[in-house]
Amino acid sequence: MKKITILLILVSITAFSQKKKWQKLQNGKDFSGWHRYNKAGEPISDKWKIEDGAFMLTGRGGGDLITDKNYENFTLELDWKIAEGGNSGIFYSVVEDSKYPEAYFTGPEIQVLDDERHADAKAGKDGNHKAGSLYDMIPPSSFTAVKPAMQWNKVKITKNQGKVTIWLNGTQVVEYPSEGAAWDTMVANSKFKNWKEFGKASSGKIGLPSILFLGIRRHQYECICLEISPLPR
Repeated sequence: MKKITILLILVSITAFSQKKKWQKLQNGKDFSGWHRYNKAGEPISDKWKIEDGAFMLTGRGGGDLITDKNYENFTLELDWKIAEGGNSGIFYSVVEDSKYPEAYFTGPEIQVLDDERHADAKAGKDGNHKAGSLYDMIPPSSFTAVKPAMQWNKVKITKNQGKVTIWLNGTQVVEYPSEGAAWDTMVANSKFKNWKEFGKASSGKIGLPSILFLGIRRHQYECICLEISPLPR
């Protein structure tokens, strides 16, 4: 298993001119504000650890972590750093329900990947599996915006009034409608076309997947902090 790190960016900006109040999504001490997908109220697997203020997945079967709260219109800012050959992502609008076995059945994913070494970078269509893409749907506008494995990448994700915009290291790499006929067409042309509730929720959880790979024995996922600024409806 490979390792990815996400670090808090301590800034107080949003996608709009009005100043908003930022909320920390992780305190660096415990898992307050988070739980395993479909396991609310249960202990988080001991496969997940906190080390030096970081969320760390130390073995197979830890389960995806998602926020306790739902978010509809927001700006999420974070840094990520991934190990060589690593693969993960960032979910939003995740619906928690026992009829969906995994977070990715409902939550669109912003790809986090070592483009140079991981085979998934060459899969999909036109680069829509590369880092910064809306996974399997829209490739990033720049394949050079991402930094190599083991270097920090700055990400900003804004979802507001039916539109999502993603920046990677200061470059706007993806923008798309998150609802309506245009979104439905995007889904119909993707691997998610038969998932009826994929991306349908206007509000949902932020999620961090626990992706493990056979033959890889290192920590795959490490998350220090995230910060979010809800936007008015």
